[in-house]
Amino acid sequence: MRIEEEIKLDYSDVLFRPKRSTLKSRREVNLNRKYKFKYSKLSWEGVPIIASNMDGVGEVGVAKKLASFKMMTALTKQHDDKDINKLLASTSTNSIHNFVALSCGTSKDSYSRLNILLKKYPKFKFICIDVANGYSENFSHFVSEVRKKYPTKTIIAGNVVTADMTQELVLSGADIVKVGIGPGSVCTTRIQTGVGYPQLSAVLECADAAHGLGAHIIADGGCTSPGDVAKGFGAGADFVMLGGMLAGHKEGGGEIIKDEEKSYIEFYGSSSEEANEKHYGGLASYRSSEGKKVRIKYRSSLDKTVKDILGGIRSSCTYVGAPTLKQLSKCTTFVRVNNQYNDVFGKV
Repeated sequence: MRIEEEIKLDYSDVLFRPKRSTLKSRREVNLNRKYKFKYSKLSWEGVPIIASNMDGVGEVGVAKKLASFKMMTALTKQHDDKDINKLLASTSTNSIHNFVALSCGTSKDSYSRLNILLKKYPKFKFICIDVANGYSENFSHFVSEVRKKYPTKTIIAGNVVTADMTQELVLSGADIVKVGIGPGSVCTTRIQTGVGYPQLSAVLECADAAHGLGAHIIADGGCTSPGDVAKGFGAGADFVMLGGMLAGHKEGGGEIIKDEEKSYIEFYGSSSEEANEKHYGGLASYRSSEGKKVRIKYRSSLDKTVKDILGGIRSSCTYVGAPTLKQLSKCTTFVRVNNQYNDVFGKV
C-alpha cells in the first residue's frame, strides 16, 4: 500500500488566468481542429466535441444535429442496421461518416454487431471500443485484435485515467484514448468502488503521455458548464466528450414525463441498473449498479445548447489570448481556487 500525496485537481478546482489579447471579438476565434491519427492515417477536421455513447445522447437524432456543427457523436453500442439506415437516409451528404463513431464493447455479441455494421457500411471511419474499466489485460489484447482487423479505421479506446495505461492502449493500437473514470453526472463508480482520478489531472497526465507517442485523447466526463469544456481543452485534451450537458433534448428521443408545470426526460448512467435492464436483461448477480437515474428538464432543440457551449469556449479563448482552439492549451495558465463563482442566488 502507498499513498500519492501530490495534489490532483478537478475542473472545479481551477480557473483560467486571463491574459492580454489582440482579439477584438469572440467571432474571430476558430474552433476547428485538424488531426491526423497515428495508425489509421485518417485526416479529420471539425469542432472536437463528441456526444457520449449513452442512451439519450449517442442517438441518431443527436448525430444528425451535431454533424451540422461539424461535431461528432459516438453512437450507443445497441445501434443496428435499421438505425444506421435511418441515419444515412435522412442525411443529404456523405460527410456524416466523418462525424459518427460506431461503438462496441469486448463481448462476442457486441463485437459481432460492429463487424456486421462495418461490413455493410464500410465508409464509417471511427470505432469506439468502450468499457468501464480499461485496465484489464484482456482489453489491451482486444484493442490489438481490432487494430489488426481494421488497420485503416480510427480506433477510440477507453476508459483509463493514468499515463501508463494511456501508453499501453496506444501501443496496442488505439489512435485516441478515452480518459475518465467516475466524473460523469450519472456515474456512481467513485462511490460504489472507491476508484477514480480527478478529471483535470487525468487529462493533463494522459494527454502528455498520448502526445508523446503521436496519439490523441478524449476528456470524457466531468463537464458541468461551457467553462469546464474549455478547461478540458486547456489541459491538453484533443476532444471533449459530453453526456449530461447534451441530454434531455428532443434529438435524443426518450419518453417525455410531464407533471403540472414542466416536462422531463429520464437520464441514466451506462452502468446503471436501468441500462443493464434495458440492454442486457437485468443486472448480473455478480455486479452492482455503478450509475444512477435522474430526471432532467426536457429541452427542445440542441441548437441553443450547442451555441451556448461553443460561445463559452470562444469567450475562454479571448480571455487568454488564443485565436484558435489549437492554441488554447499553449495560452493556458490555471489558477487553483476554493470557489468558482458567487452562488448567493442559487446555482446556475
